[in-house]
Amino acid sequence: MGTKTVDETGPEANEVKPGDEREDLTGTPAADGTTGAGAAAGATAQEAGPTGVGQGAGAVVSAALGVVSLTGSWVGTVASARETLIGQLGTASNAGVAKQIKEVYGDAWQTTALWGGLFALAALVVGVFVLARPAFGAPGKPQAPWIKSVAWAGVSLGVIGLLLAVLKYTDVLLGLPSAS
Repeated sequence: MGTKTVDETGPEANEVKPGDEREDLTGTPAADGTTGAGAAAGATAQEAGPTGVGQGAGAVVSAALGVVSLTGSWVGTVASARETLIGQLGTASNAGVAKQIKEVYGDAWQTTALWGGLFALAALVVGVFVLARPAFGAPGKPQAPWIKSVAWAGVSLGVIGLLLAVLKYTDVLLGLPSAS
């Protein structure tokens, strides 16, 4: 009656006309030779290029390491406790007060400073790497401002942490009390 059957529809029923914005999800070729939604996603990924996620993560890691270098870490606490125990075991009960202070507390203090310095150095290296990365990766693509800011924060915290660690390790800052 007024309906067409499959045989009567002909090739013009399946044509994609200019301006027709139907999305083909079946994977059959579209008018431009791509295959539906998969090709659109692939084209978008190719145009976008590097996203800077790795640089952003590196900047955050740098800042976190810098904070850890200033506040202390679990590793530094455990190493300090270990040095305290070694000092207690290695010092005779009849040793002088100065020797006991040095062995029990001094080595533990220096161990804490050493671990703080290692975290500060790691923060400094990671932050500098993140800041220098655009020069070696994609020089034409600018780095996001927040990545630079966080990386600079990590570098700054690393420098401060490294300075404090050196001062603590050499007993310039908060040295051991004298036993006299």
